[in-house]
Amino acid sequence: MFQNKIQNRAGDVAQWPSTPDSDFILLGLLGHSRAQQFLFGMVLTIAFMALVGNALMILLIQWDLRLHTPMYFLLSQLSLMDAMLVSTTVPKMAADYLTGIKSISLAGCGLQIFFLLTLGGGECFLLAAMAYDRYVAVCHPLRYPMLMNWPLCLRMTMGSWFLGAADGLMQAVVALSFPFCSRREIDHFFCEAPTLVRLACADTSVFENVMYICCVLMLLVPFCLILTSYSLILAAVLHMGSTEARKKAFATCSSHVAVVGLFYGAAIFIYMRPKSYRSAHHDKVVSAFYSILTPMLNPLIYSLRNSEGAFRNWLGKTHAM
Repeated sequence: MFQNKIQNRAGDVAQWPSTPDSDFILLGLLGHSRAQQFLFGMVLTIAFMALVGNALMILLIQWDLRLHTPMYFLLSQLSLMDAMLVSTTVPKMAADYLTGIKSISLAGCGLQIFFLLTLGGGECFLLAAMAYDRYVAVCHPLRYPMLMNWPLCLRMTMGSWFLGAADGLMQAVVALSFPFCSRREIDHFFCEAPTLVRLACADTSVFENVMYICCVLMLLVPFCLILTSYSLILAAVLHMGSTEARKKAFATCSSHVAVVGLFYGAAIFIYMRPKSYRSAHHDKVVSAFYSILTPMLNPLIYSLRNSEGAFRNWLGKTHAM
């Protein structure tokens, strides 16, 4: 089977000669029919709302002294990751769609892979840190300042960025080290390691297996920590005698649970499915969901419950100035 793959790739090389450093072609997310032009406008609107919403969330947390707590610091880092995630994919996609020039250089492709994996992996561990914060707040409220102090919060944040960057750097470097055949069409609207290695003219099975294991670990380890935190929270809530206390505990965690469900649902669908169930069209749609729609929903979910009063106060002060 691998020999047939090499022969087919060799035929491609004979028909479309190219240099090793030639650009890749991103086939994109949408075509140019009227309905797809409307969808493109919707994508740009959602991306703009995501950028504005996350920027406002960061500014609000910096402005309101009541929000200078570990929980909101972690939330500001989540907003920063979401804003950077949208900025990594949408500008290039929009430029390709409007100009019709869909090429991307080898370096540009590597940078997209690096930033996507850095932000996606970092968000996995950051959500786990936020789950621990909620566990301490609900189960050990009196010991919260000691168990969730600022040095620990900063270490968890830096650890999230570092682990995501390490995974992104490793996969980007290895993915770009393979020789690529002349037909360099990527059936996606951004460079992603799984789609890129399909174009290689070499046996990539070892790297694909390692990449799959890395993705599973990056998803399952934080997810297990999140499940553990919320299992302990649920057990503590069920032992509360006051109905009001239960409602307050559930309200404290509801926003984070919704965000975790959105993020992990899309990420598991993309990276943990068997190859036989993968479809380029489905991958593009789900990738658009987690890289564009989810960053728009996250600040909306949190602001509706956590920051509504502070947001109104901030707008009132800004208007008065």
